[in-house]
Amino acid sequence: MQINPPYGFQEIIALTKTHRVLLPTGPTLPVVFRNMNPIPVSYTEFPIASHHYALVFITSDEGKSFMPMLVLGLAAQQNLYLTPENTWAPGVYVPAYVRRYPFCMTRVTVDGKEAPERVACVEKKAINDKGEQLFDDSGNALPTWEQRQKLLFEYEADLARTEEMCKLLVQHQLLEPFTMQATPSQGDPLQLTGMYRVAEAKLAELDAAVLKDLVRQGVLGRIYAHLLSLDNFQQLLNRRAESGKATDSAKKLN
Repeated sequence: MQINPPYGFQEIIALTKTHRVLLPTGPTLPVVFRNMNPIPVSYTEFPIASHHYALVFITSDEGKSFMPMLVLGLAAQQNLYLTPENTWAPGVYVPAYVRRYPFCMTRVTVDGKEAPERVACVEKKAINDKGEQLFDDSGNALPTWEQRQKLLFEYEADLARTEEMCKLLVQHQLLEPFTMQATPSQGDPLQLTGMYRVAEAKLAELDAAVLKDLVRQGVLGRIYAHLLSLDNFQQLLNRRAESGKATDSAKKLN
């Protein structure tokens, strides 16, 4: 049996009722997310996430399929939503991808064939005898696991909706590559590539029946949330500038 870890996870194993798991405590962000950029976002999250992040699409198979992502920084492995205390920026929506850690759902491959059902898994390094017990001695789920299991299953269902939405965007050829270019007040010009956005011109060319179907499925609303979110690249520039000022102040104090 082969279990492939999702983006950002290191080594995962199937969760059992005997596992004790070290769970994130307090607001401190798990190390794995402190330098992660970008990060996945799901269908239901589009409206709220679009208020705080630039939401773009990326592809790993030359445009055959796409995944929506939140841009957290202006460079690889840069999270500008991380505070000096290693917490998420206050007042900013924390993605479900982060909140579900160290758990995830994944498909397993048995004898080279992918099983249809998904399996609840956990980051292997989080398993520890000093960790939280998730099931009682009779094998019944404790409240700690019930809460996380609910998030996992809801998020997994949402990923299916996300995949269907991206298939529609590909089907109607609505995505186009774009580059974010900016000239900060200090430092060299910045350029981010490898991103895709919905082409408004192509959206306007769709016939009424297709548009009606996109509205019915809730996709059109997500499209506009995505387009409006692109203004948040300016927020990233502002956060980058503030981060630079904080670093300079810390150097002076030292």
